[in-house]
Amino acid sequence: MTGGVAICLKSRGLVSVSGPDAQSLLDGLLTSDIPGPAPGTACYSALLTPQGKLLFAFLVVRGEGDTILLDVDRAAADDLVKRLMFYRLRAKAEIALREDLSVIACWDTDTPPEAALSFRDPRLAALGYRAIVAGGDADAVLSPYTASTEADYEAHRIGLGVAEFGHDFGSGDVFAHEACLDQFGGVDFDKGCYVGQEVVSRMHHRGTARSRYVPVVIAGEVPPPDTAIEAGGRQIGTMGSASGAHGIAKLRLDRMQQALTAGTQITAGAATLTPARPDWATFDWPDADRSKADTGAP
Repeated sequence: MTGGVAICLKSRGLVSVSGPDAQSLLDGLLTSDIPGPAPGTACYSALLTPQGKLLFAFLVVRGEGDTILLDVDRAAADDLVKRLMFYRLRAKAEIALREDLSVIACWDTDTPPEAALSFRDPRLAALGYRAIVAGGDADAVLSPYTASTEADYEAHRIGLGVAEFGHDFGSGDVFAHEACLDQFGGVDFDKGCYVGQEVVSRMHHRGTARSRYVPVVIAGEVPPPDTAIEAGGRQIGTMGSASGAHGIAKLRLDRMQQALTAGTQITAGAATLTPARPDWATFDWPDADRSKADTGAP
């Protein structure tokens, strides 16, 4: 038994794009360059609307040969296949939902899973490792680690302040910067054109992302997702996912600054929220003169 814990993430689905035009098709659609060429190289990316709203966010993993795999929220996998088929047109690419494959996550370890497609999570190293394996091989890959649960993985992710598509925001709800794709390598600002690029580029260069998903510490009854967050009688954001005393919330940074400056409580339902600056944040943080708050990351 090696150190660390692991889980087969049943909440994740896999979509494969394969064929001679697979890379060029995805390069013209997604917010980041396709990784490769070695199998197991990975990046974080998204497919946007022409108006810059996020339709899907996922991990992109180079598979064997000309196959590229998209690790996405399982509930959105079928819709992602349909959307990619819409864009395929005459491209020589096959797009399919891969029910034969499973996603494994492991963390609190320096030992990556023993699998051909094994990689450190490209969003944030502290998230740990992932592997994509045939369903029948999952138990063997998991066996060196302590068994865990999806709830434990969610607590780990939320403690690090990493917002996730399908848990904290849905399709068409937010812009790429609001979901912090720019913080986790999910946008390549030097690549060629992709859907929604003009809006992403304008928000980046003008610094017009007023809202961000950030970690919060919760005191009181944990508010459910989409609960309005208020300060001084006006809404300043909405609640995302939570685990215990830690959560993720979409907050208007300027209104958060006003609340902090005035000493006004930030609330969601019956709970009081304290925003906590994560170590990975490179954007301007309200009340930056204070020392960084502890995110409570495991």
